Amino acid sequence: MARPKVAVAMSGGVDSSVACALLLEKGFEVFSITMKISEAPNDSYDSRIDKSGLGGAYFAIEDAKKVCDQLRVPHYVVDLTREFEREVIEPFVEGYTQGVTPNPCVVCNPKIKFGHLLAKAEELGADYLATGHYARCGRLRKDTQELVENCVSAAVQWAYDRDSGKWEDCCLSPRTYLVRAKDRDRDQTYVLYGLDQNMLSHAMFPLGNLTKTQVREIAREKGLHAADRPESQEICFITQESYREFLEERNVRFKPGLIVDTAGEVLGCHRGIQNYTVGQRRGLGIHSPDPLYVIHMDVEENKLIVGKREEGYAHGCYIHRLNFIMTDDPDSPVHGTCAVRYRGKEVEATLYPPAFLMAKGEEGGASKDLRDIAYVKFSTPLFAVAPGQSLVFYQGDFVYGGGTILKSINESQNGKEGI
Repeated sequence: MARPKVAVAMSGGVDSSVACALLLEKGFEVFSITMKISEAPNDSYDSRIDKSGLGGAYFAIEDAKKVCDQLRVPHYVVDLTREFEREVIEPFVEGYTQGVTPNPCVVCNPKIKFGHLLAKAEELGADYLATGHYARCGRLRKDTQELVENCVSAAVQWAYDRDSGKWEDCCLSPRTYLVRAKDRDRDQTYVLYGLDQNMLSHAMFPLGNLTKTQVREIAREKGLHAADRPESQEICFITQESYREFLEERNVRFKPGLIVDTAGEVLGCHRGIQNYTVGQRRGLGIHSPDPLYVIHMDVEENKLIVGKREEGYAHGCYIHRLNFIMTDDPDSPVHGTCAVRYRGKEVEATLYPPAFLMAKGEEGGASKDLRDIAYVKFSTPLFAVAPGQSLVFYQGDFVYGGGTILKSINESQNGKEGI
């Protein structure tokens, strides 16, 4: 067996730089690949972004090249501008016009990084695509059910084939699993739940067992250029001060409308529903003796519904655009925990899959294809369950699957919708 070849998705940041260095230490044949996602005339990182604390709109191609020169690995740049525009930016803009709160990172990972970028990496001869995400993926040992990460099994298989030919790949499960990072505070499995079996089987996450502090220490020890580079924040393709400015530049029309409470009483006017998200309290421009929060956005009526905090809790929600990792098509309720936003509160929950809902004759809260709708019931009500965000379902440290939130169900609807 030839030495496994790994492409590292290189941004020039500390995480991807250290991921690359660690894979070299393990003996893999490594090259790096950077995706260009904008037609900007200069792809260097915009220093203005660091000052504002926002994420850069472009990958720092020059920084990535410096790291690769330092590590002595080949560096390729792949132009995915059109794909990124079509599959990430356009749905992001459309989501806000429909009154939902999209998460572009959740879309980007399966469609761009482990979709188009992985395909390009394979064209260049890669067996795996590695990223700097804080997560783990691999298969289970059949005898102990212990996780064997892809970066471990690939290295071990190559060593055995080279030295004695005794490696038995059949000792591992055929299914590949996505597992939380050891550092729960840095875990990024929430934005990776959309990866399918093919993507996961070709993925490597070398930082899954490290803390951010350890990663920076490794970078400093190796003298990497990115050792003290600030972290990117928020949305990578937005250079403006807010997503609202970005939408304005995209010619999104902000149509004013009414703000009403949950009883229908008019409280004021809004500046366009794209300016708001479920759970928002600040910037509503209305006066009330009690703090009010956005409960719902009625796109058809162009109304913003607000209420007291207790009115913003949901005891469950419907999700669609499903992806299951631990199984293909569950047909009975599944127990575990769930999160409805990145690094948000996690609660015990029960997932009712499409097959179960169809057997019960559920309508899914909307005129959608029932084969792609599940219902998740929370053990403890959650605040601001926002349509467009993702719900990720866990069993212990393993990602069971997830989907995009379609509709939340609050206590007042109990008995009318939900399980």
